Amino acid sequence: MTGTFTRSNSFTITHARYLASKIAADMHLCAAYYGLPSEAFIRNCAEELAQYLNEGYLESFEFGYEKGGVRIVTWRYTVDANGNITTDDRPGKVVPTVNISGATFFNHLAQNSTFFGMPEYQQSSFKSRLPVQRTYGYPPSDGAGYWTSDRNYYSGGCGIGRMTFQPSL
Repeated sequence: MTGTFTRSNSFTITHARYLASKIAADMHLCAAYYGLPSEAFIRNCAEELAQYLNEGYLESFEFGYEKGGVRIVTWRYTVDANGNITTDDRPGKVVPTVNISGATFFNHLAQNSTFFGMPEYQQSSFKSRLPVQRTYGYPPSDGAGYWTSDRNYYSGGCGIGRMTFQPSL
């Protein structure tokens, strides 16, 4: 007697919310150390990210502090929808001691080619249902510091790599 077993691994909104919750946890630590972002913003951002991830439209997301158009401290998340990231780290290790006096909080979301391959009316329809309404812009440039790859988040065949920009000591 023989039998076959087929297993498919499809990405769902549950996977998307799990990954978004990892980013939200990092944002909570940032808020604890530096005062921003607000709880309401974190909740809205987490849902926005979950929707982008679920539809396969997210390329990257970053948040942090900038001064004079340059990053002081930043966390950037880049999606690898091919699932090349296979570890699922715990959120955390947010740099706690950067001097952000005079700096402002920023965040930036970049859509991928799948999103831009849709007709404009579909893009607009998708964005209109999101809890965060964004305006077009560019993230700040790098300041006097360096990037480190420090975390990976993975669920349902989708990986997100985190990089941290921090000032040189």
